[in-house]
Amino acid sequence: MSKLSAPALGSSLTTRISMRWGSETPFETTDTLVIMVGEWYVDLRVDKQSGKLDWALAGECIQEGTSPRRVVFTHEIDSHHNFNISNPCPFIPLPNGDDLETGTMARPDVPGGPMTEYEEVWRYLPFREGPEGPGRGLSWILESDEGVLEEGQHQVTKVFLAQIGGSYLVLHQKQIHVVGQTPLRERAVQITGEEVSARREEWTDGNWEVKYALGPGNDGLPSMANGLDVEMRGRKSGEKVTVGGCDFIVRAYAAHAPRKTRDSSL
Repeated sequence: MSKLSAPALGSSLTTRISMRWGSETPFETTDTLVIMVGEWYVDLRVDKQSGKLDWALAGECIQEGTSPRRVVFTHEIDSHHNFNISNPCPFIPLPNGDDLETGTMARPDVPGGPMTEYEEVWRYLPFREGPEGPGRGLSWILESDEGVLEEGQHQVTKVFLAQIGGSYLVLHQKQIHVVGQTPLRERAVQITGEEVSARREEWTDGNWEVKYALGPGNDGLPSMANGLDVEMRGRKSGEKVTVGGCDFIVRAYAAHAPRKTRDSSL
């Protein structure tokens, strides 16, 4: 297979090849897909054996340095309920074109979730051809618009929609936001979240097909397979749009030609 690297437009479709905690043996138990457009991402990881949700998260990815590239991630949605900003994560290019991510994070399979060193290997995937046809693919990420929350407690329904060509993800999480102030009178928000619902859909033979539908009420999530119509061509980041009767903010948008590779079936 030809070597893939991050597209120049800042849109990428990636999957995880392996995970390792500390000095343990690398493993991979998930079917993971990450859509990244500009400085925003949506990440869905499904356990291969059980078909259940392993981890779902979405937010902003902020580059803090180069050589190696170092990124911090916000967790606007997180099925592990860790809404803090991640520690800086170095991404080191490997000779075959994959990226090696290193860092420390809470280990969910150990009681107490201790902070543990980890390594993840990520691979860039070719974009699936989408409904726009050859050479007319779109990449975009939308976040639900709750407006500016005043001090106090608020019930929030956080939703992210993301598409690259023929790959589509949606994440949904009900949250409680408690808005207050720090001793220095800076705005502070404490977030707790419920179970995440998610869908992953793929454009196949002229139709959107559901690959995964997970969590409570997943059949009610905005779904391309159920006829959701999202007109994104020509949109701009920061613009507000209405999709399926709900208000969203365009976090990132790009029009592009699908990448040409030897294998476009991924």
